Amino acid sequence: MLHHLAIDLGAESGRLILGTLDGLGDFAASGSVTLTELHRFPNTPLKHNGSLHWNIPQLFAELKTGLRRAAELKLPIASISTDSWGVDYLLFDPAGELMSPTFHYRDPRHQRGEPAALAKVSRETIFAETGIQHMAINTIFQLAAEDPARLQRAGRLLHIADGFNYLLSGVAAQDHSNASTSQLYNPVTRAWSRRLIDALDLPPHIFPPLVPCGTRLGTLTPALTRETGLAEIPVLATCSHDTGAAVAAVPAQPNADISADPTRPDWAYLSSGTWSLMGVELPAPVLTENCRQLNFTNEIGHGNSVRLLKNIIGLWLVQECRRDWAQRGHDFDYAALTQLAAAAPPFTALINPADPRFLAPDDMPAKIAAFCRETGQPAPTEPGAVIRCILESLALLYCRTLRQIEQLLGTRIQRLHIVGGGSKNALLNQLTADALEIPVHAGPVEATALGNILLQSLTLGHLPSLAAARALVRTALATQIFTPQPSADWVSARARFEKFFAAAK
Repeated sequence: MLHHLAIDLGAESGRLILGTLDGLGDFAASGSVTLTELHRFPNTPLKHNGSLHWNIPQLFAELKTGLRRAAELKLPIASISTDSWGVDYLLFDPAGELMSPTFHYRDPRHQRGEPAALAKVSRETIFAETGIQHMAINTIFQLAAEDPARLQRAGRLLHIADGFNYLLSGVAAQDHSNASTSQLYNPVTRAWSRRLIDALDLPPHIFPPLVPCGTRLGTLTPALTRETGLAEIPVLATCSHDTGAAVAAVPAQPNADISADPTRPDWAYLSSGTWSLMGVELPAPVLTENCRQLNFTNEIGHGNSVRLLKNIIGLWLVQECRRDWAQRGHDFDYAALTQLAAAAPPFTALINPADPRFLAPDDMPAKIAAFCRETGQPAPTEPGAVIRCILESLALLYCRTLRQIEQLLGTRIQRLHIVGGGSKNALLNQLTADALEIPVHAGPVEATALGNILLQSLTLGHLPSLAAARALVRTALATQIFTPQPSADWVSARARFEKFFAAAK
């Protein structure tokens, strides 16, 4: 029996998860895996003078509370690793101390950082060098908005999860998965892009050494062992980017045709949460002009695999509506909102979830209503109608994105695996199957923490391969299959939805 600790940091909350693997003697043919949440804590951004920051000291203090709880279990912990969202970063001074503030990707500073960077280097050059989709929140544009003097004072830049691994181990290194989200990493050379770093006048010394996904960094620092009661357990860099970890836990079957071309996969994944990330797993990046124009991204996963995907705004829309209604005295839980949406009339109104107005927090129901009025549709007013509008629109955006993947690769996707918290939303899963007209396999829910745990076991040699890890998921955890129920209503809805994009050109 093996025990690993996964630190899973998300935009809404952080968690310390205990993962227990058993029965791996025959390499997962009949093994089991269980996840136990030891500590959950809110991740509440700080607002100061119109700026938005992450409260890193508070998050680390909460993490230490979780580590003390883990120590109280008196279990032999094999290792620990952190995963988090991408693009955001921590700065450390030359003495290794955290430099505040740590900016939130929704901080408005990227509004000046993006044009400042593009004045020095073109979009085309950035994509050719990195293969990353253009988003104003990317690290490259955040750094372009930084005070140059602050960057010169810094000793090291580490993305969020890698920064926490540094706080755990004292080893400052960046794994390829989160580095690849920065739009300052070259997926062909597998190195930081000195071309872009020099073009933007960024100090090269702040960019840390890169290590493969699945690297032993060191052990828990003596100070933390004294403070928490844990032993000096190994600290690993698995896939520090949470999507990379989640995709590692997708229970996809290998293609039955052993001669199949790996550049033309027959399955896709959707990591569904605050953000929706839809894509496929490939052996090499796609750096074509068509890929750039469609705004797809090439991120690195375990074993130097490439996740060709698109970042799509996801259940953030539902989360923000729920928060708005709670502030007005109507505190719905997610299950209640889904029930209300299921009872609401279908296809009354649609939105383009990719519209930039929906990226910023606050007043989400009002923003949705305004979009509907501007496009000649009745504005939904009741919570059920608003959520129905969001979920149907997300399903249509997933459909549009999948068709673009098929266009890029010249292949036909036969099934979609939805993992993450959004896989619990049966209504959205069914709507997605109906819109895509292919089966949807939902689960596991805890894909990110599970992938983190599995990759730790793989790094330490307890699992022989990623295929074996995925076989363990298929064996040990149930998934639900949603069969498509296509109709003429969906054909009409897709036509209505496409008009939003035609009007935006």
